[in-house]
Amino acid sequence: MEKNREVLFEAKDICKNFGTTIALNHVDLTVYRGEIRGLIGENGSGKSTITSIAAGMQAADSGKMYLKGQEHKPATMIEGAAAGFGMIVQEMGTISGITIAQNIFLGNERAFKKHGLISVKAMNKEAKKALDAIGYYDCNPAMYIDELNMQDRKLVEIARVMYSNPEVLVVDETTTALSQQGRDIIYQLMKKMKEENKAVLFISHDLEETMEQCDSLTVLRDGQLITTLDKKDFESNLVKKHMVGREIGEHYYREDKECTYEEEVLIRAHEVTTGRGLTKNVSLELHKGEILGIGGLSHCGMHELGRALFGEEPIVTGEITYAPTGERIENARVAMRHGMGYVSKNRDAEALVLTGSIKENIVGTGFNQIEKYGIITPSAEKKYVQKQIDGLRIKCANMNQQVKFLSGGNKQKVVFGKWIGRNAEILILDCPTRGVDIGVKAAMYELMETMKKEGKAILMISEEMAELIGMCDRIIIMKDGYISGELNRSEQFDEDAVINYMI
Repeated sequence: MEKNREVLFEAKDICKNFGTTIALNHVDLTVYRGEIRGLIGENGSGKSTITSIAAGMQAADSGKMYLKGQEHKPATMIEGAAAGFGMIVQEMGTISGITIAQNIFLGNERAFKKHGLISVKAMNKEAKKALDAIGYYDCNPAMYIDELNMQDRKLVEIARVMYSNPEVLVVDETTTALSQQGRDIIYQLMKKMKEENKAVLFISHDLEETMEQCDSLTVLRDGQLITTLDKKDFESNLVKKHMVGREIGEHYYREDKECTYEEEVLIRAHEVTTGRGLTKNVSLELHKGEILGIGGLSHCGMHELGRALFGEEPIVTGEITYAPTGERIENARVAMRHGMGYVSKNRDAEALVLTGSIKENIVGTGFNQIEKYGIITPSAEKKYVQKQIDGLRIKCANMNQQVKFLSGGNKQKVVFGKWIGRNAEILILDCPTRGVDIGVKAAMYELMETMKKEGKAILMISEEMAELIGMCDRIIIMKDGYISGELNRSEQFDEDAVINYMI
């Protein structure tokens, strides 16, 4: 990176604590015009914290920031946006119950006020321009946001941020929630920002993606800035070493190449079609000791299938049964009675109570594990939760810390803790490693292998092909709601074979 370029944003000596947890420890960061800067580090390293402070989401405890040479101290995200900072957040950033256009212009409705009334027609027209500007043409801004899936809602959020014409764009783990089409939109916007001599701060746990898209790379670890590398110095193992402070091997998937599981079937789906018609005539069996993968392109129906298997998605034809007894899985209560657990892709909305504590979230599914004679003692609760915190190495101030203050990876560990604590025999995992760092990924893969060896069954839905190939005994591929192919683990278990069934 040529250091004679004009500095656009600068953070000096930034500190931020959450209770006893040090989130940022005297961090300096300088970003230049015409630069796409990657921020990378393990969960809890501080990358989302520094960008959220810069965008006005929260305040630093100490230190100063400068934007375009002027002191930058936004009290809110609206102030941050007005100053030129746009941020696309990691989790859901849209509001349910209102239209797409209202989401785009939330807080700025007065721009469409005429004779004391807001012109919905004018707002919808301008919203369409904002959506078209990012390349999301297939969208009616008058629709309610709830009619869109998670990925398309994220595109609406991107349109809202880009409409304010930011000087610095923060992309915080956004690509993990997007299809390839959505990712291409983001990449094109980043390229456009660079060409316009603006800047992008890009956060992703996908190291390959980061190295491909970014000009430079800043590594944070435990709230401290470790190093900044120029593109010519990008090297995967070196970056990983800076991230975790130690060498990390390339291979954290299963090393065996054989499809191994027991004959006993635990879950059986027979000709299942879901109520919204996104999963069509699907039949499958999940065996004891098996890791069964479900893969496919966006809108293939795999996420709806996962919800249906746990009794959370209505089905109109077919049936899902707990095979040993033949009982139908008609709702989540029945599923849990048979030792099933479900980790949703939409972690914050469906898997966690963000305002609840770590203890409340983990205990919420485990009351039957710790009650004695109908009584649950505080000491039993504490012991139960602490076992999960220690076993999953959840990084937190204490078990009473609110989940919303945890990093993405530690939130995901809490979700796992809910089901591991109650000794789930069958786990349905929907994109379990979305938004987590390589260290947490490795720990989750190790946990899955341990569960497999214990004879437990895992159905893993994933958008990451390497993950499916690396971890599964079988992969079922879905396309347009139907099963298009099935592959068994072997030496020929490769990407080309999977892609042939997807497209």
